[in-house]
This record gives sequence, C-alpha cells and structure tokens, in this order.
Amino acid sequence: MKLQEAKEKLIELQQKMAAYNHATSLIYYDGATTAPKGVADNRAQSLAILSQESYLLATSEATVGLLELLDGNQAELTQHEKRQVQLLLKDIRMMQKIPLEEYVAFQRVMVEADDTWHTAKEKNDWKSFEPILTKVFDYHKKIAAWCAPEKAAYDYWLDHYEEGISMASCDAFFTTLREHIVPLLKRVQAKPQLDNAILHGHFPAADQEKFSFELMKVMGLSLDRVGLATTEHPFTINLGSHLDERITTHYYEDDFSNSMYSVIHEGGHALYDTGSAAELAYTVLDCGVSMGIHESQSRFFENIIGRSRAFCEYIFPVVQKYFPQVQGTAEDLYRAVNRAEPGLIRIEADELTYALHIMVRYELEKRLFANELEVKDLPAEWNRLYKEYLGVEVPDDTHGVLQDGHWAGGNIGYFPSYALGSAYGAQYLRKMKETVDVDACVRAGNFAPIDEWLRERIWQYGSLLTPAEVFRRATGEEFDPTVFTTYLEEKFTELYGL
Repeated sequence: MKLQEAKEKLIELQQKMAAYNHATSLIYYDGATTAPKGVADNRAQSLAILSQESYLLATSEATVGLLELLDGNQAELTQHEKRQVQLLLKDIRMMQKIPLEEYVAFQRVMVEADDTWHTAKEKNDWKSFEPILTKVFDYHKKIAAWCAPEKAAYDYWLDHYEEGISMASCDAFFTTLREHIVPLLKRVQAKPQLDNAILHGHFPAADQEKFSFELMKVMGLSLDRVGLATTEHPFTINLGSHLDERITTHYYEDDFSNSMYSVIHEGGHALYDTGSAAELAYTVLDCGVSMGIHESQSRFFENIIGRSRAFCEYIFPVVQKYFPQVQGTAEDLYRAVNRAEPGLIRIEADELTYALHIMVRYELEKRLFANELEVKDLPAEWNRLYKEYLGVEVPDDTHGVLQDGHWAGGNIGYFPSYALGSAYGAQYLRKMKETVDVDACVRAGNFAPIDEWLRERIWQYGSLLTPAEVFRRATGEEFDPTVFTTYLEEKFTELYGL
C-alpha cells in the first residue's frame, strides 16, 4: 500500500470510529435523559452489538497493519497524523489485550449498572445496586490486569483519565491541599456564617430553563450546536465530533443557584469540546486531551469566573429578570454563592470544601483496588469519612454513597481530575490576567476575550498535545498546587474577614 493511500484510509478509519461513537453516545444520552425507565435491555442489546463492531474494527488485521505502516513512516507524517497514529495504536493495543467476549460483557454490565443506579438512588436502595457495582469494580480490576500487568490497577485507571498521574502524585497533591484547606476551613467556621437566603424560594423549572439558555449564550456557547436537557446527575457528552455537544442539568425549584452552576460547569466542558480546530473533526484528536484539563475548563467557569464578585455584579440583574422575587444586591449574591460550609453533596459543595469530597472518593477507590475494602463496605466507610473529613452525618445512601453516577458509568479513577482541574484553573487565571482584564470583561458580560485566550492556548488543540504540554502552553510554567491554595486563602480571608 502506498503511503498516500494509507493516509486516506486513516481518515476513513477515524470517520467510521466517530460514527460508532456518535451512535453509542446518543444511546447513552437518551438513556440518561428522556428514555422510558423500562427500556434498558434494549439499550444493552444495541450497545453490545455496536461495541462488538467497534472492537472488531479497531483490532482487525487491516487496521493494525495500516497503523503500523504509518507508524513506520513517521518522518513523512504531519504532526496531526503522528498523534492520530500514536493515540489509535495506544488504544488498540490496550483493546487487543481484552478478550472480545469480556469486552462485550463489560458493556452490558455498564448499561445495567447505570440503569440500576438511577432507581437505587431514587429509592435509597443500596442493596439493589451493590451486586452490579461489585461487577463493575471487578471488571475494572481485570481490565487493568490485562492491559497493564506491570502497574498497580488503580494507577492504570488514574493514568487513563489523566496521563502521567499516579497514586504517588495524587497523594502528594492531596496532602498539599489538606495542609492548607483544613486550617483555613477551621478559621472560616469560627466566624459568623454568610447569609444565603437570597438563593432560596420558589423558582419554577420552566423559568430556570429560560435562565439556563441565557447563561449558555453569555458564556459564548452556540445554541445551534449545544443542546440542553435534564437528568438526575448533570453531565456533558460529545456526539461524534465537536460539531454536536449536549449538556444536562437538574432543576431544584427551591434553589435557582444549583442548576445555574451546573449549567456553567457543563457549559465549560462544552466550550472546550466545541472549541476544537475545524480540521480535527471526525478524528481521535477531536476531544479533550484528559479529564483534568477538561475539568479545569468546567471548574474555571463554574468557580473562578462564576463565583467571582464581577460575575455576580453582571448576573444579578439577569437573575432578577427571570426571578423577580429575588431581592437584595449583587454583593448579597456574591456572599451567598461563596458560603463555605461542609455539606453532604459534592456537586453542591462550595469552592473551599469541594476538594474534601474528592478526597473521600479517592481514598475509597484506592482501598477498593488494594483489596483493603469490599464494595459491600462502601456505605459505612463513606459515612465514616464524611464525618472525619467534613464533620457531617450522612442521613441516607441517596445523600451518601449513591449520590454520584460516576461508578455506575464506569468512570473509576476520574474523581481526582476534579480537584486537579480546580487547581489548574488558578494558574490559568494568574497567567490570563497578564493580558486580559478578566474582571472588567466578566462585569460587562463580555466573555469573548476570556474564551479567545482559552481557545488559543487550550481548546483548539483537542488531543493533539499531551496534558502536560497543554498546561505548559497555557501557563508557561509547571503545575504548582500552592497557586490554588493561595487563591483560596486570599478569597476566603477577604470574604470572612479573617
């Protein structure tokens, strides 16, 4: 085969893979949003067949031969082609290590797990979820053993979501956060609590939906390419390319801020995905490079921008437009949305205590993979750690171990990415302020300069660069978690008059 023909077949291969991804993602999205509750078996059947076809396509002799031919002629490949071949070969070589029948069975387990979790959370029924979650963790241990027998199983999954990280690096990172956040939180708790009454009342879901679309437009999202739906646990999904993105939220009619920050968070993910360069469409580069970098975008918009005084000054009149019953001032809103108070629910956590929620999940996952803990022990250990780390009593499993959908979705090893993303964002802000008057832009509702800064340094590259290369390109320096802890110390010292 001539090299030019091989390059053309590389494009065709990725287009076909993108089509399979489009189909499977759409089925998942439908199941998590509008599908009737009793149709999980239908989804499982379709996803099993599609996953088998994807597996056969990726691991076929023709595909492997094509990629190895291209890999052997790297000198004649463009930067984009080299990276495409590298990522495809990496994934395929991992997939080849998983027996086909096990790969298909795993897909069925994941559909059952997601469906069972939704009902279990709604009914506070841990016992119904425990058996399938045990299978999920067992499969993750087996996959890690097949794919990287030289590694600790949990290290394999941590690296899967954030290339280059390990239990050792996470332990060091979380130790740094704990050393700064815990004493700061104690000082905050010694002060009178900030009033958040402005957030509470009756806010019809229909009005919140209109407000959500307004938020999306302010952020710079195209409503022609980014859809919005409701679900139990908000998420963002890319449907085959950066040209089709869906975000979700959940409306609580007694608190408009819950959905507001879900939309801003998921909108950050969508900005990253839809900001990929046009030439990356339908290739393996047309997605975020890692979950840490992805969460750095969502957490940057949710917290560093969305909980800033400048944003509250801009958004307060908009809030009153959709919810005229809200009384007070922009400063009241700013103080309310930054109230630092340990609570039960991760996605409702304030910026200061959020990392403590992540530490609970990290510790549990690490101990499960080390066989120091069994799935049946999770509720009791979850409750114990919430008491130890956050000082709160967990009343039931719905508000405890069942609150997140990540384990049911197979996203094990993902949680540290949230804390890493928060810390990455503080360094983005410091660098961005050298050339962009961030507060002035936000106060005016003009996100364009902020979006352009991020697009130029992060979004446009998709997965072309490694996470470390993206971070260095954006900040010009290595990652330093103390930038984040300093940001928190300065912000909450001012807010609480410490």
